[in-house]
Amino acid sequence: MRLAVNPTRMELLKLKRRIGLARRGHKLLKSKLDELFQRFFPLVQETKQLRDNVELGINTAFGNFILARSSMSRESISEAIMYTQFRVRVQTALDVIMNLRVPNFKLNYEGDILSYGFVDTSSQLDEALYNYLDVLPMMVKLAELEKTLEMIAYEIERTRRRVNALEYILIPNMVETIRYISQKLNEIARGNLTRLMKIKDIVRAH
Repeated sequence: MRLAVNPTRMELLKLKRRIGLARRGHKLLKSKLDELFQRFFPLVQETKQLRDNVELGINTAFGNFILARSSMSRESISEAIMYTQFRVRVQTALDVIMNLRVPNFKLNYEGDILSYGFVDTSSQLDEALYNYLDVLPMMVKLAELEKTLEMIAYEIERTRRRVNALEYILIPNMVETIRYISQKLNEIARGNLTRLMKIKDIVRAH
């Protein structure tokens, strides 16, 4: 669709500058889109593998917890884990990927996860807690990766819309408008030349 501009030489020069900028912007955005895809797909594979490991770790921990529950009363388990001195703190930071500020989580541990007595508890409870401790960093890493993937996917979609708008709308419209203005200017030039020749003929006739 042609842009609504006056068919003047000044507008033609402006459009030629604009289309040059638009083409350079399109090229840069295409490069950015390619780079985002190159980052995205390996992260998808890493996230899938990590999710499988997290599910396996949770199932293992839950299995040991069920075994502990079969040999201990509910009250004994509750008492054992209620007054734990073990603390986990999540330290948050931001990394930059293609101008995106993505999360970076780091875990800090304090105390011993086995802070109860061993007389009234089973070894399966110890194993379950160690299993959960092993899977915790993977869960945090999984949350970090999934948020990063979400942000990259949004940026891919946003960049793709801009690339398509330039490639299929703005640049073709400017090309059509430049062609239109050029044709109009040529018609005006031919009209002026025709009038000039008629004036010369009239002058010669007199």
